[in-house]
Amino acid sequence: MIKSQHNTWIHLLATTLAISCGLFFQIDSIEWCLVILAILAVFVSEALNTAIEFLCNAVSSTPHPLIQKSKDVAAGAVLISAIGAIIIGLIIFLPYFKAYLWLCFN
Repeated sequence: MIKSQHNTWIHLLATTLAISCGLFFQIDSIEWCLVILAILAVFVSEALNTAIEFLCNAVSSTPHPLIQKSKDVAAGAVLISAIGAIIIGLIIFLPYFKAYLWLCFN
């Protein structure tokens, strides 16, 4: 998946950032669970998207509107899970960033 999907590298970068922020801000166990679930949701949806793309390509090498729609829906699922993960990250980390900036500049 890492070799064939460019967006997986972006997800890995975001995962590294989220874990680094969690360690830096020492988030609690509930917040860790939410961050990990969000990360897993993105990678699971990316894996399913990749599987659907490979399956569609194996079924037909010629373009077909239904195959393209199924690929688009699978890619949309990845986008929805990534947006959800971003929202969870903002809800968890924004208060920590605000408090940190407040301490730095006051």
